[in-house]
Amino acid sequence: MGFSQLLFSWTAIIPVIVLLYYFFRKKYTDQTVSSTLFWSEIMQETRVSPYLKHLQKNALLYLQLLALLLLVLALMNPYVKKSTIVGAQTIFIVDTSATMLAGKDQSTFDTHKREMLSLVNELNGRPVTLITTGNTPKAILQQETNTKDIEKAIQQLHVTYETAQMNKALDAAQAFVGNTPTSIYVFTDSLDKKQLPMEKDTVKWIVKGSAKNLTNIAITRFAATTDGKSAMALVQLQNDIDQEQHVKLSIENAEGKELVSESVALPPNEAVTKTFKDLSLEDTMTAKLDAKDDYAVDNSQTVLLQTATSKIVVDQSMHQLIQKGLQTINSSVKIVPSSQVADNQDATVVTNQTALLEKKDKPIVLFGRDDVEKVEVTGKVSTSSDSLFAFSELKDIYVSAIYPGFDNYKTIASVGDQPFIQRSPKGDIVVLADIADTDWPLHPSFPLFLWSAEQELSESIGSLGIFTPNEQRAVALAQGDWSIYSQADEFLSSITNGLLTAPMKPGVYTARSKDEEKRFIVQLQAHERMIGKGTSYTLGELPDNGKEEISKASFVPWLILMILVLLVLEWEVQRRRGFTN
Repeated sequence: MGFSQLLFSWTAIIPVIVLLYYFFRKKYTDQTVSSTLFWSEIMQETRVSPYLKHLQKNALLYLQLLALLLLVLALMNPYVKKSTIVGAQTIFIVDTSATMLAGKDQSTFDTHKREMLSLVNELNGRPVTLITTGNTPKAILQQETNTKDIEKAIQQLHVTYETAQMNKALDAAQAFVGNTPTSIYVFTDSLDKKQLPMEKDTVKWIVKGSAKNLTNIAITRFAATTDGKSAMALVQLQNDIDQEQHVKLSIENAEGKELVSESVALPPNEAVTKTFKDLSLEDTMTAKLDAKDDYAVDNSQTVLLQTATSKIVVDQSMHQLIQKGLQTINSSVKIVPSSQVADNQDATVVTNQTALLEKKDKPIVLFGRDDVEKVEVTGKVSTSSDSLFAFSELKDIYVSAIYPGFDNYKTIASVGDQPFIQRSPKGDIVVLADIADTDWPLHPSFPLFLWSAEQELSESIGSLGIFTPNEQRAVALAQGDWSIYSQADEFLSSITNGLLTAPMKPGVYTARSKDEEKRFIVQLQAHERMIGKGTSYTLGELPDNGKEEISKASFVPWLILMILVLLVLEWEVQRRRGFTN
C-alpha cells in the first residue's frame, strides 16, 4: 500500500484544530437548581454506564474527527499495488471439456470466464489470442486488441463436453508465440506441469485450475443385455470422496418410468458394481444416480440394448482377401473351419453355406453359394439406393460369373439384368459371386463394402451405435437427406455425404430420413467421468522487455462513500440534539 499524493499530508492539521477547539471550549454553564433531590439518582446512572454517557455526549466530536481523517486520507490518494498481465501479447487457452462443469456455488468454467473478463481490463492494448480445447483446437480470437470484441468472445464461450486434449491446444498456442514475450493463461481444472512446453524463455505460463475440494460420485460403466425375453443391467459406481456415501441408484426407460431402484452404500475411494436381473425388455435404459456431489454430468448414463455388438466369424473356405479385409477392419474377427461355422449362433457369420440362411436367427453375409452352379454373365454393375453403397460405388467392376439369385430377396446390385447383391427379408447380405470371378478386390469400393457390411450386421439395423460428444464419423446410410433430432424432436443438424457429427450433449438422438430413422447415443468418455484436484501455479519468467507492470487500485471511491455516510450520521445526531443547541 502507498500514497500517490503525500503533498496533502499537511491537511492532517485540520482534525487537530478541531480537537483543540473541543479541548478549550466551555464544558458547562451555570445553572440554578431549586432542589438536589434527584442529584444522587442522576449520578448513580452516570457511574453505571460512564462510557455510554461519554459517547452520547461526544458522539458529534468523534464523527467529525473520523470524517476529517478520512478526508485527509482521500486527499493523499491511498492505493494498493496490483500486478497486471506481462509480456507484449496474451494468449488464453480455455478448457471446454465436460469436467469444467464441476463446481460448488458455480462451475469452474463460469469462474474462469469471470477471471478472464477481469483480466481484459489489465490488457492495456496488448493483443489477445483465445484458443479453445478439443480434438481440433480452435482459435476464437487471433491478435485481437478491441476490448469489446474480446469480452464478447469470452461471454459466448460454452462447454462442448469434448475431451480437452490439452497437448494439441498447447502446440497451437506455441504457433502464436514466436519470439514475442508472451503471457499464456491456461484455464482448466487440472494440468500437470510436465505437460507445459518450456523450451522458450519468452513465455510465462499462468495455470488457473479448479477448486481442490471438489467431490464426485460417478457412474463409470453401464451395460445392458437381453435374451429376447428380459434384460440384465450392470452398473459400476465410483466414489472419489474420503467418506462413505449413501446414494440412490435407479434405472429408467425412455419414457422416464423407473424400472428398478436401490440404495447403495459406497465405501470411501472405492468402486462398487451392481447387477440387476429380470428387468422388463426396453429399447433404451438410463441409469441415474441421486447423489450430493459437485459434478452432476456423470450421474447418468444411457444405453441402447440394440447397440450391443456381436463377434464376427469368417468361414475358413472364404477367399483370403475376404478374411484379411475383415480382420483389417475388425481385429476381433475369427476364422473358423467350415464344419464349426454353424455352432456360432451368437455371431455374425461370413460364409458361402446357403443352408445357414435358414438355420441362423442372426443375419449373415453370404459370398457365393454352395448349393447351385454359377453361370457366366456379361454387363455393367449397377446399384440401387442402399446404405451398403453409401461409400462404395460399384463402378467399373468386372464380374465373369454369378450364382442364381433368390426369388424373394431384394436385389440391390445387378450385373446387366442379373442379380449381383441381394438382401433377405431378415437382413442377410448375399453376394452372388465368388471373389475369384471378379476384379472387385482391386477397387477401393471392396474394403468399403466390407466395412459397411460389418457396421450394419455387428450392430442392430435400427441404431448407429455410440458416439462421443462432437465426434465425426462416417456412417452407412441409404442415399437421401438425413437429419439429426433430439429426444424432444428438435432439429439439430444434417448429415452430409454420410459424415455424421454427433451433438455435444450426452443423450439419445435420432438420425431420420424421409422413409427411415436410426437412433444413436452420445456418451462421455471414461476420463470425463473423473475430476482431479485443481492445480494453479505460475511457471517461467519474461526478459526485461516483458517486465511485469504494476497497476494501482485506489481507495478514494470507498473513502468518499464512507465520508458521505459519516456526514449523514452527524446530521442525524445534530437533529436529535436540536439545531439551536
